[in-house]
Amino acid sequence: MAELPRNIYEQQAANRRNTLVVMFLFALFLGFLGLGFDVFFLGFGSGGVEYPLVTIVALIIGAFTAEWGLESGASTVLASAGAIPVPDIDPKYQVLRNVVEEMSIASGSPKPSLYIIPDPDPNAFATGKDPAHASIAVTEGLLEKLDREELQGVIAHEMSHVRNYDIRMMTVVAALVGSVMLLSEFGLRSTRLGIGRGSGSSSRGRRGAIIFILWIIALLLAPLISQILAMAVSRQREYLADASGAELTRNPRALASALQKIDSSVEPTRSIKKGTAHLCIADPLGRDINGKEGFFAEVFGTHPPISKRIMLLHAMAYQHA
Repeated sequence: MAELPRNIYEQQAANRRNTLVVMFLFALFLGFLGLGFDVFFLGFGSGGVEYPLVTIVALIIGAFTAEWGLESGASTVLASAGAIPVPDIDPKYQVLRNVVEEMSIASGSPKPSLYIIPDPDPNAFATGKDPAHASIAVTEGLLEKLDREELQGVIAHEMSHVRNYDIRMMTVVAALVGSVMLLSEFGLRSTRLGIGRGSGSSSRGRRGAIIFILWIIALLLAPLISQILAMAVSRQREYLADASGAELTRNPRALASALQKIDSSVEPTRSIKKGTAHLCIADPLGRDINGKEGFFAEVFGTHPPISKRIMLLHAMAYQHA
């Protein structure tokens, strides 16, 4: 039986649930790595340290990294893309200014700072630590290739990222990835050096040995697993921003049309670097995997397939793609 199309609110609720599941898995994985190190190397829970010290230190470092990113990450991202402020009086950008003001009112958020990226490929992204300190950057190509309704759909998508605090969440995810990498490196180095394990696995017999082996496997796969979880969060937030943007404009077809035009562009967005690619409405690097479906695309893609996003937007409008 074919799945019934979801309306805007059902799509938003489903995406929020999926994101929470991924974030929970991320925290669970980080906790498993930290506790494994504390148990097998520091004797936590078996006469050694009284508190999971390594886990606490890693989380503190992750929190510090997240705080630094919240305070200065936006300016770094904008500078790396060569973005410049949109002039307040230049008539060339009047439509953009009007659309942003309309979507700010519709979303109930402060008007973000506007930036233009001198790149012919159509793309856009939002950055900032909260709605009061947000910025939206669009490329020259986006303004040239989209009509007003399509531009409104894209800006609504980016305003949804702002309103939903997606940028802050992705900064936290990046900090969690850093914490995972730190624990993985410490754990593998300590294992190679043969630093104490007596109070851990050996005192627990066969069960402890099995858990220790699983922990070593998790350490080896930690970089890959953390990146996969981060990508999954990014994909879910794109789906949610599409649904939220359609809610703001009441016109899912406009965003679907904009995505179609963005997808048809054959040139990558050269001004936007790999490190900030996940922030964009579409993959600026033009990687083939982001245009495919299936297990490997779901696991390794930074963006969901545009064709699937367009299909969901048409479904929200109760149309067939």
